[in-house]
Amino acid sequence: MLYSLLISTFIATAPMGSEPEVDTSYVRKIDMEEVTVVGFKQDDKKVAPISVTSLDNRFLRYNDIRSIKEISGMLPNFFMPDYGSRQGAPVFVRGVGSRTNAPSVGLYIDGVPHFERSAFDIDMADVSNVEVLRGPQGTLYGRNAIGGLINVYTHSPLDYQNTRFRVSYGSRNDTQLTASTYQRLSDNVGISVMGNYTYNDGFLTNVYRNENADMAHTASFRTRFVWKPAVRWTTNLNLSYDYTRQNGFPYGLHDPKTGKTADVNYNEESKYNRNLLTLGFGANYKGESFSFNSQTAYQYFNDRMVIDQDFTPKKVFFTDTRNKQHMYTQEFTLKSEGERAYRWIVGLFAFHQKMDNQTEVSYLAQGRSTPKFFEIPTYGVSLYHQSTLDIVGGLSASLGLRFDYERAKYTQLAYVRNLRVENAPAKFDKEYNSKLNFKQFNPKFSLQYAFNDHDLLYASVTRGYKTGGFNITVTDNSNIAFDPEYNWNYEIGVKKSFWDGKLRAELAAFYIDWKDQQFSQFIPGVGNQQRNAGHSESKGVEASIFLNPCQGLTFQANYGYTYVKFLDYQKDQKTNYAGNFLPLVPRHTISLHSAYTLYKVGNLLDRLTFSAGLTGNGPFFWNETNATKQELYFILNGKISASKGRFTYELWGKNLTDTKYLSFLTNMGAGGYIAQRGRPIAIGASFIFNL
Repeated sequence: MLYSLLISTFIATAPMGSEPEVDTSYVRKIDMEEVTVVGFKQDDKKVAPISVTSLDNRFLRYNDIRSIKEISGMLPNFFMPDYGSRQGAPVFVRGVGSRTNAPSVGLYIDGVPHFERSAFDIDMADVSNVEVLRGPQGTLYGRNAIGGLINVYTHSPLDYQNTRFRVSYGSRNDTQLTASTYQRLSDNVGISVMGNYTYNDGFLTNVYRNENADMAHTASFRTRFVWKPAVRWTTNLNLSYDYTRQNGFPYGLHDPKTGKTADVNYNEESKYNRNLLTLGFGANYKGESFSFNSQTAYQYFNDRMVIDQDFTPKKVFFTDTRNKQHMYTQEFTLKSEGERAYRWIVGLFAFHQKMDNQTEVSYLAQGRSTPKFFEIPTYGVSLYHQSTLDIVGGLSASLGLRFDYERAKYTQLAYVRNLRVENAPAKFDKEYNSKLNFKQFNPKFSLQYAFNDHDLLYASVTRGYKTGGFNITVTDNSNIAFDPEYNWNYEIGVKKSFWDGKLRAELAAFYIDWKDQQFSQFIPGVGNQQRNAGHSESKGVEASIFLNPCQGLTFQANYGYTYVKFLDYQKDQKTNYAGNFLPLVPRHTISLHSAYTLYKVGNLLDRLTFSAGLTGNGPFFWNETNATKQELYFILNGKISASKGRFTYELWGKNLTDTKYLSFLTNMGAGGYIAQRGRPIAIGASFIFNL
């Protein structure tokens, strides 16, 4: 088969015994996209006392990464399962995460924060680089970064100029159309515009409705205007729009004894639609002694999710949920510059978020529905500071502290509708009201020793914090709200460079004490509720190696091990899960990626690249009972890319070994288990034209 030939080709083309020499000027000329972007708050990540992994534009292209979910397992102890819909975007870092509530990992795109999980799964077309910081990052980045942080950066038209068209087609009518232009209009002005459209039939069929159960349309648009009004000033205006329309939740009945998942087979329509708009304005001043950064942002999303909640051909449950968000954020950051023994950073962050939600659960067999309307305005302000002092030689210490204040209000109006009477008006039933106020101090301390500009040994202690919130599913006044959760992260690590930077290695070990853990509990016929139900511990190691032994050859390996258990989780009077493993946390995350490029292949090609990546996740349990388990599985992806002049041709494959696995499984109580099968093999081709 074609994928067998691809695998053989990747193995056969790996060179042996090449001389370790890199012509960096020529590589830069070929790959102009390779411009490293570093956030304003960060020092050089190679010598920062944190565990961080960055994926540059070249890596993202070689692996045909289209969404953040696709880097799941490619980074140590980073897992983001792909199931249900784009609204379902749980993220787990070092075992810390949330399946149904607000994310426990922060996301920033070009400095703009994304708070809600509905805004996490976005198109990654023409992204410059992605970096994941592991461990609590609340001191500098704040709200709900208790597990870690994802930073996504796009290209600046002052650093990168090109006009590019890409057409891709593959299995199951997988279609992607991308057009982008990055233009430097003068020494001080640049503008970029990017548009992307994707379509996929999906691979699962709803046999009852005779339609594609996981078909998806997505479209995105992004523009950026950069202006340097003075030598030391840079301003950025960013606008992005992301649209999603998909048939979602392709779940079939699952038999845990045989491991077989039945076809998708339910009668009601299940889909997810989303509109996401983000506008950001940044102003940066870089002086000799200090730098200043201002980031202003607005984000709006409007989504709708409808689900056949019983996932059977019977008329039992049906849910229609609509969410609308308006969010405004403002951040000011000031930090020291230059070589000095004492370095500092100080900042102010403020936000206002207004959520308007509407949920109607239809109990079809009972002939009634329960429309509910929610209004949740939230205000927050934070002050943060971090100081670093050189002590002696390469030894230095850092101390950070953040103060967060947050206030939220909750109003729910509940109604009842008689479905047996056509167009029957909804009758008022109940009203729920609640308020929450949070005040928190989050400290961080690290001690590090820099042997030189590339080698570092460090130890750190960091407190993580995630705000409390409100349940959309409420049965009485006692479960309207839930409290914050906290953790302490203890970490030691080393970063080492060899052979003039051709080999870089990182190793870290951590222990996390996680208290007042917010955990989702499913109530049959009602839905999920968040409760402060657990106390857990997570411990593990992370290792990364990057090797560039010679021109054109790169090798990257990442490994993460997480051992995370409940120390205390008394679900009810009869059920105690203490000693069980936390669900959806892979014990191992493994990735091996290699790329080899041949330059000037006779007179036929300017460049020929072979790349392959192997990613492994597992084993992990699907729920807190530990009754069902996903074993360790591996996914093999690959690509062959040939370039001549302005043209590039690609042949790509995903899950080339057609590995069988589950991307989702849950227990519906009396309804039994339901599951979603993972994506099978897909093969396609792309054509790229650089103007």
